Amino acid sequence: MKTRLLSLLSLSAALLLTACGSKISLDTYNQLKVGQSFDEVKQLAGEPAKCDETLGVRSCSWGTAERGFDVNFVAGKVVLLSARNLK
Repeated sequence: MKTRLLSLLSLSAALLLTACGSKISLDTYNQLKVGQSFDEVKQLAGEPAKCDETLGVRSCSWGTAERGFDVNFVAGKVVLLSARNLK
């Protein structure tokens, strides 16, 4: 009985975290705007999967190579957005 309850609770917690943690969506992408700060984007989309900086342009990716979005920042502000396979 204890094992079954523990398994059910673990499964419920995992499903809840998956549902809440997935901010990689078309809805999230549509909330992103040119001029927003890096912190504003992080608040909407969560931590980026990766960021690189070259010549003052910070390029960050959320999601995977197959599904997600990229945001470029100059002086800490969004200047370019692109998405791939969002629903």
